[in-house]
Amino acid sequence: MKILGLIPSRYKSSRFPGKPLAMIGSKTMIHRVYDQASKAFDDVVVATDDERIFNEVKSFGGKVVMTSENHQSGTDRCAEAATKYCKETGKTFDAVINIQGDEPFVKPEQLKSLGNLFEDKNVEIATLIKPAKSSDEIFSENVVKVVINKLNEAIYFSRSPIPFMRGVDKDEWLNKQTYYRHIGVYAYRFDILQKITLLEQSSLELTEKLEQVRWIENGYKIKICKTDFEGLAVDTPEDLQKILDTMDVD
Repeated sequence: MKILGLIPSRYKSSRFPGKPLAMIGSKTMIHRVYDQASKAFDDVVVATDDERIFNEVKSFGGKVVMTSENHQSGTDRCAEAATKYCKETGKTFDAVINIQGDEPFVKPEQLKSLGNLFEDKNVEIATLIKPAKSSDEIFSENVVKVVINKLNEAIYFSRSPIPFMRGVDKDEWLNKQTYYRHIGVYAYRFDILQKITLLEQSSLELTEKLEQVRWIENGYKIKICKTDFEGLAVDTPEDLQKILDTMDVD
């Protein structure tokens, strides 16, 4: 099984401009993500539309490709980058893992687990989920919830609390039902990645602001991989400061 690890990385961010180049100890954030991903896969590539990020990756010896500035999502950027990298190197891959560029301590074991799912030829797309641990997670619109079937496939993703527990006090929901939150690391079989980027945005996607519901709405199956570990995502400078205050990083 040949896996390509792709890290979409943009300089522009409304909440944290220049985030990929923020220093965490002695290394930039994108450098740390790259190092972690490289522990899981032999081929790891950063996909960016910014020369500053491009030059940073080159400076530490990483692989990087330039992509268009006009992509609507990291998935679209991954599709372009995967095609470019294969043309440049002559390599082929069975699947592509879309690794978040703002999770500097992503676990290689999680990435490998996602990749291993593609040993099953029927798996089209895969992603990580973890059990919710608090009511705040269930009811926060910033936390994406997912319900799954008995085949470990996603039925639906939502910012709303799903499933809804009728007739039960909300303080008791977590005690009576297992709720899952989505960890936004995606994996795609190579040909499926190319196909889903051609799909028109759906009404459900535009409503939820979640691209993965477009794939489900169009009949694609999303296999899930359960984990108990949630990475330390950096969305704001405050998030980064918390990491620096609580972790010993070199």
